[in-house]
Amino acid sequence: MVPAYIKIHDYIKKEIEKEHWVIGERLPSERDLAEMFLVSRMTLRQAISLLVDEGILERRIGSGTFVASKRVQEKMSGTTSFSDIIISQGKTPSSKLLSYKRKLADKTECEKLHLTNMPAYVIQMERIRYADGVPLVYEITSIPEELIKNVNRKDIAEQFFKTLINNGFEIGRSSQTISARNASERIAEILHTKRGSALLTLVQISYLKDGTPFEYVHSQYVGERFEFYLENQG
Repeated sequence: MVPAYIKIHDYIKKEIEKEHWVIGERLPSERDLAEMFLVSRMTLRQAISLLVDEGILERRIGSGTFVASKRVQEKMSGTTSFSDIIISQGKTPSSKLLSYKRKLADKTECEKLHLTNMPAYVIQMERIRYADGVPLVYEITSIPEELIKNVNRKDIAEQFFKTLINNGFEIGRSSQTISARNASERIAEILHTKRGSALLTLVQISYLKDGTPFEYVHSQYVGERFEFYLENQG
């Protein structure tokens, strides 16, 4: 005999496939669904948890359970701005600037950005990046101050890559390192996910066409909302 929670799981999944509930739509509350299926909330919760584990549904703290969006994908080749990646997938990018400051470059920043003239300063931005209003990534970006000393702060914070191109810079390659980690309490709050949930950490150094490093970025992506993929050229 098929357990009740599996029957509920199959029914909800089929309704989503038929677009009775569409991507991004909020499902009825657990109480309403339990009454609808004539089961206990514990049984209902088993079905929902299974759908969440499969990536079909997603829980948003304080908001409820929603039909999961397809993960945003970034192809791991070349150097592409976050905004361009989001737009290419039919979504609207946005960002929130948490901090913007001038600071003395630390040892790592000097190494990664090839800063040799001391003292060296960087502009450091702390931002949250969104797709259709959903937070995807928390990032800290370090930029050589000398490179952008004559560039408007607002343009750098809102459209950094486009601003560089508009100022005559040519974007070149990037190097990227990806690892996994769990969300700290602060990052979980910022990205509207659970403490301890899976994050993809990306450390990226981007270069101009002449080989000059122009940014050192440390990003933390919500694993259930974003994925990277590799494409080999045959």
